[in-house]
Amino acid sequence: MMHGECLCGNVKFEIKEEIRNFYQCHCSLCRKVTGSSSNTATFVNASAFRWISGESDIRSYKKPSGYQSDFCSVCGSLVPNSLRDSAMMWVPAGLLSEPITSKIAVHLHTESAATWEYDSAECVRLGGGPESLETLNKLL
Repeated sequence: MMHGECLCGNVKFEIKEEIRNFYQCHCSLCRKVTGSSSNTATFVNASAFRWISGESDIRSYKKPSGYQSDFCSVCGSLVPNSLRDSAMMWVPAGLLSEPITSKIAVHLHTESAATWEYDSAECVRLGGGPESLETLNKLL
């Protein structure tokens, strides 16, 4: 069983099936909703998904195109939502609490990926956070 929760811990859920691999969507909508280069997620069967707490604090934004974003009204984290016309739940990967062996298996909308998404030749990778904000600023 896998558990997940939003940033503030108000919205919690559990999944009673193996988590498959993930996809990353690089479209402009997913970039805007995450404030990042992509949205990493997977699907699970709705019958294997259960809300533990915070369901009443979930809010939803829906574009006329049908694109929907559900989020915690307390902390703003994206949260799982039911995929229209299916028996599946969309689950953001970053909310999962336990270690997982799943990998990113598919990249979507790579032609509309942000131009800044790719590492520079001098890109620094830190195993943890920087010593200070000043240190990070110097690395930029």
